[in-house]
Amino acid sequence: MAMPANTATNTATSSATTSAPNPAADTAYQAIRQARRPEGPATAADFEVVTGPIPNLAPGEILVRNLAQSVDPYMREAMHWGDWEKGFGLEGRAIGRVLASKDPSIAEGTIVFHRHSWATHAVVTKADIRTLTIPDGVPLTAYLGILGGTGLTAYVGLKRIAKLQPGEDLFISAAAGGVGTAAARIARVLGAGRLIGSTGSAAKAKHLVEHVGFDAAIDHRSPTPLADQLSAAAPDGIDVYFDNVGGTHLEAAISVLRHHGRIAWCGAVSQYDDLDNPPAAPANLYDIVGNALRLEGFLVRDHLDAREEFEDFLVPHIRSGAVPVDETVVHGFAHTVDAFLSMLGGGNIGKMVVTFEEG
Repeated sequence: MAMPANTATNTATSSATTSAPNPAADTAYQAIRQARRPEGPATAADFEVVTGPIPNLAPGEILVRNLAQSVDPYMREAMHWGDWEKGFGLEGRAIGRVLASKDPSIAEGTIVFHRHSWATHAVVTKADIRTLTIPDGVPLTAYLGILGGTGLTAYVGLKRIAKLQPGEDLFISAAAGGVGTAAARIARVLGAGRLIGSTGSAAKAKHLVEHVGFDAAIDHRSPTPLADQLSAAAPDGIDVYFDNVGGTHLEAAISVLRHHGRIAWCGAVSQYDDLDNPPAAPANLYDIVGNALRLEGFLVRDHLDAREEFEDFLVPHIRSGAVPVDETVVHGFAHTVDAFLSMLGGGNIGKMVVTFEEG
């Protein structure tokens, strides 16, 4: 799927508008909510735009104007279950500026991270937010991507789950997406050996090799079977597979993992459009026993204690320029659904982020 209008793809820095807040102008919100459950791939008709007045704040409440938000593959799964309304809009990662506060510990103008997304504004409490101090040389949007849950997912998968060691060879599926590019950047800092990625086009495969640091990249939509491409890219096998896809990708990875190889599994985008009919288990699943492999699934929300360690590890590399911020930025709240659908269709390189204008 092509990227929406008002889109920029960055591999270095980006920023949201940082003009001074004007609380008097913020009397109403716009939000996007799910209108119906998709049948097959999601479409724009599955969403609706709603507006409403911003209520007066109660003691302890905080009004935030959102500056940027993330759209992520897991949201397609949330659409299936229909249980992700939050605040004015939907659940998701967002960064905003405090416009007004009835909590004396949170000052107006503070930049905060929260999960009341898909809306221009949010009314939250201190328990809902994390205050951010953005270091010089680090773009605000990085805290929705490589320094946010996306990057933390990659770090936890490599360090805690797979326990990647220097020199080990790694295969990453959905390698051009937010988690995939973050995993590649972090793996290089950790000293990974041969790095192989899969993606959905020849152009993206070329980008992964030329700009993200992969040694080889596979177009899984090529007529050549995925398993054959992976065997050719990793003739001596791999040590670790970082799985964002599941399905045939998992089967192909099992076929080339070395003895005592590890699989860190965090996503299954291959089945999100039809969760009622998931793909059959890999035909070679018993090879996990024969080759003494370890497969472990994980959710980043169970590893939030790693955030400080992760930021201490990665921020210096971003500030120095050694680790670029891979992201596709869509400008304007009105383009949120376009950005989401484009991301699901593979229209992004790196993290897909939507930035808003401040009033």
